[in-house]
Amino acid sequence: MKLGIASPSLLLVSLVSLAVPSATSQDRKSHGHGWTYSGAEGPDHWGYLKSEYAACRLGHRQSPIDIRDAHDADLPPIRFDYKPTALKVIDNGHTIQVNYDRNSSITIGNRRYELIQFHFHHPSEEEIEGKTYDMVVHLVHRDQDGNLAVVAVLLTKGRANAMVQELWEHLPEEKEKETLIHSVEINAADLLPADRGYYSFPGSLTTPPCTEGVSWFVLKTPTEISSSEIVQFGALYPHNARPVQPLNRRTILQTN
Repeated sequence: MKLGIASPSLLLVSLVSLAVPSATSQDRKSHGHGWTYSGAEGPDHWGYLKSEYAACRLGHRQSPIDIRDAHDADLPPIRFDYKPTALKVIDNGHTIQVNYDRNSSITIGNRRYELIQFHFHHPSEEEIEGKTYDMVVHLVHRDQDGNLAVVAVLLTKGRANAMVQELWEHLPEEKEKETLIHSVEINAADLLPADRGYYSFPGSLTTPPCTEGVSWFVLKTPTEISSSEIVQFGALYPHNARPVQPLNRRTILQTN
């Protein structure tokens, strides 16, 4: 089941999920957003902060989840068609987000979703059989009807990723203001592993308003990034992952 999002601006702000059980400097910077990652405005309280956040506590298909007991299925491959674009980056107070130009997409079966933006979490929000990865990048897409699909690429310590390092070298100095750097060209394809097998399940946005109806595709194979790249992001956002949510009888499918 999929649910359209009426406002692109809401999409770009809302599809970022962060959570930590103890107070951090990150939380203190985020009060202007109306929710934080600990204390009275943390994840346990999101659903009570505003009426439009009710799904955060009442929803039955919330993300992220711990991926366990996935069922083999004859799923179509994800066909990636990502193109280079000038770097448009924003530190939105929750994460580092890259807004993407039009004409990059994924196709799953007969449905095409356009890439809108991607952003990072530290550590990973998704767990695989209880295992958390160093980081994750969420690539956010929308089809012509407004339905959302997120491809999650787990990031693990290993070799440096040149594109990630390029991003870190051009982080904006001012929060909540997009910076366009014409001289730097990036391609989201550089974040993808060679093996594109995946898990699939219905879920939600992972920040308020926690809207459900989002199709999730978590790639099984992680992409490597260097320890220094992980440390650089962690210095900005030490822990920006919402805790895993109950599965509530959802079926997790996986490619054979």
